[in-house]
Amino acid sequence: MKKLAVSFFFITLVMPSGFAQRELIHALPSNLGFDEAFIDQKVDSIMEMGIDSLAFPGAQLLVAKNDTVIFHKAYGFHTYDNIQPVALNDMYDLASVTKISGPLPALMKLVDEGKLDLDKPFSTYWEPWQHRKDKKDLTLREILAHQAGLVPYIVFLQKVLRKNGKIKSRFVHNASDKRFQGQVYDGLYINDRFERKMNRIIDRSKVSDEKKYKYSGLTFLIFPSLIEQLTGMDYQTYLDENFYQPLGCHTLGYLPKENNYVNAIVPTEVDSLFRKTLVKGWVHDENASLKGGVSGNAGLFGTADDLAKLMLFYQNYGSVDGKQLISAETVKEFTTVQYPENENYRGLGFDKPLLNNSELPLEEAYPSPLASPESFGHSGFTGTFVWADPVKNLTFIFLSNRVYPSRDHRKLYSLDIRQALQDVFYKAEALNIQN
Repeated sequence: MKKLAVSFFFITLVMPSGFAQRELIHALPSNLGFDEAFIDQKVDSIMEMGIDSLAFPGAQLLVAKNDTVIFHKAYGFHTYDNIQPVALNDMYDLASVTKISGPLPALMKLVDEGKLDLDKPFSTYWEPWQHRKDKKDLTLREILAHQAGLVPYIVFLQKVLRKNGKIKSRFVHNASDKRFQGQVYDGLYINDRFERKMNRIIDRSKVSDEKKYKYSGLTFLIFPSLIEQLTGMDYQTYLDENFYQPLGCHTLGYLPKENNYVNAIVPTEVDSLFRKTLVKGWVHDENASLKGGVSGNAGLFGTADDLAKLMLFYQNYGSVDGKQLISAETVKEFTTVQYPENENYRGLGFDKPLLNNSELPLEEAYPSPLASPESFGHSGFTGTFVWADPVKNLTFIFLSNRVYPSRDHRKLYSLDIRQALQDVFYKAEALNIQN
């Protein structure tokens, strides 16, 4: 199958249950117009440099042209002990890539259905904000474009830990019962009331009068509750039935330990503050953890294949197998820069290239300076990055656990590894055309 040069979205097999098993089509880079030798040499060099520099113990890269995977390769190991090699079907903690993989498609569908209006006050749908003078007029458009003046982040872990670092027993127990249902980690359960406490703190948080770009993930913590309120369905069930199952994303989801996947799960950080151990199979982000692992800001796990299916779906403007799961108009609206006059380069929930990106050198650009202005994606704190370019028909999935063993490892950023990898594929296509 790897030598097929034809380009289809998926091979679709109807299983006995009626559930569609969709597999991505693979082809050699040269069959789709890329300089294969250039790709192999450059990507191997960048990945080896990243591992040698301790940017990450291991990583994998998947790239698709049109709807066909032309590159998928794993490098390094799960940890620096070099015991378990990275495999192509490993699952990763996606961190903030969750934002565009979980709540965002649901919000787009709700906009499509007229159940949400981007330009009405968010307080129309989230009742507590009707009573907050500084929040009652904020629109969903401003919020999703990070233009609303919301606080970037609240460290809710401070509410759970005492000054001596011990966990407050009224919030976290070592066993589950009627009041402690949400699981934070093996043997750690959160008080069900704590989610309401988190929501109240968000509702009462300050809002800046200065309306300019400031990244904030606060509302993504409450989006799952909003989605349940507007759909009348459990948040995870809604995502499964409306997106993950139609797309054939079998590993994309929350709480992977509950699903008994055969896939290995790549660990993240050695948590010295809260869980006091290596975090593996449970969300790394503490705020999502205190939501019982199911949140809109973080918490999703998945493989590179499943992320590719999702990003190809976006790249095809909401279409899969000839069906529009979300209207093309809505996807284009969400992936368009909203406030360029205010030097804000973001779309609605989606990250975008810097406004003058094509004019910048690689070390200043974000992402690759060769990415089209219409391209979009998102990054994650754990070392994940996904990007789709509907003009040049390139989809880019990079997965790593750069936070192992500590989040202090920031070479992934300073070495511009993800931009450099993207650049390789744009240049490889141009080189082949020239030759």
